Amino acid sequence: MAASRAGLTLIGMPGAGKSTVGVLLSKRLALDFVDSDLAIQVREGKPLQQVLDERGYLGFRALEEQVLLALEPRGTVIATGGSVVYSEAAMRHLRAGSRIVWLDAPLEALRARIRDYDSRGISRRPEQTFAELFAERQALYARYAELRIDCARGTQEDVLERVIAAL
Repeated sequence: MAASRAGLTLIGMPGAGKSTVGVLLSKRLALDFVDSDLAIQVREGKPLQQVLDERGYLGFRALEEQVLLALEPRGTVIATGGSVVYSEAAMRHLRAGSRIVWLDAPLEALRARIRDYDSRGISRRPEQTFAELFAERQALYARYAELRIDCARGTQEDVLERVIAAL
């Protein structure tokens, strides 16, 4: 892994642990780290929810695609926003320089972790419930993932060890 300097791209639902596990992976594997949601906030100079409110979910996804296409995935761990899988171009770009790892957590666990669904900056159709969003995205995550890591149990460090073992 380190010799090729291939990166890792983490996909999955909000609350799956992409940002936290991503930082741990970058330290363990001596790779750069980028949180794409944070990159969007820095580029726009405002919180994610405000960007979503101003652009709408489709405008947000177009911006997310631009930000991801500008990243160099080689040598980097990228924690993506949960909606990255709506962009085939972004996923193709990320796959060209990194392995796609799906951090898969069950709906019940995500519900327990996400308490601010309406203000967290989650790209979704208006009035779409979290359960509906979860069901819609599962097939997309499965389509793009090279590795699926079960995040239903254990700590973030346990998830880190599962990712390392799967690589």
